[in-house]
Amino acid sequence: MIGLPAAVPMAAMALAAGLGASVLVGLGRAGPDAVFAPCSRVTLIRGGVGALVGGMLGAPEALAQPSVAWGVLALALLALILDGVDGWLARRRNEATAFGARFDMEVDAALTLLLAALALAAGKAGVWVLALGAMRYAFVAAAALWPWLSAPLPHSLRRKTVCVIQVAVLAAILAPVVPPAVAAPAAMVALALLIWSFAVDVLWLWMRRLRQDGMA
Repeated sequence: MIGLPAAVPMAAMALAAGLGASVLVGLGRAGPDAVFAPCSRVTLIRGGVGALVGGMLGAPEALAQPSVAWGVLALALLALILDGVDGWLARRRNEATAFGARFDMEVDAALTLLLAALALAAGKAGVWVLALGAMRYAFVAAAALWPWLSAPLPHSLRRKTVCVIQVAVLAAILAPVVPPAVAAPAAMVALALLIWSFAVDVLWLWMRRLRQDGMA
């Protein structure tokens, strides 16, 4: 990506700084005994890769260059691979923590939003594609209004699978060989899966609330 406008590395550095600040805040809230385990270090590297991807928002017109688009796709796929590595490390070393899980989730959400914004900037889909990245943040905002939405959810392979599909589809449609006529329907399928996944979780949380109210 040599020769890109200075806005690209500047935007990437700003995103990386924001990621680092969020890690420090998260560790502080996790308590004095919190440990930044190796799996979380991999997640941090993944966040850095995501920052490089997001840096392209500083010069979205560069995505018209095939070499740049392929480079962004390669970085996004690297981030996707690392997403599997950090989880494997956490399980292998028995170092899974609430902080690590939340950190992993927020990096996933940020990467998805950045890729959705790039898909829009590259003209691969309409503004609706931002819903793929914004839905997680909309859910958090809704939980501020309705606290029952903030209850912890059980581990779900379905949730993780849909997340992987989101990132994979958004990365794939950035490839120069994928025209908007193919990219938009693919993104719509990913969005439909995401809406279904969130609906399942919201229903589970609602039923949990009803059970708790019934026991009160």
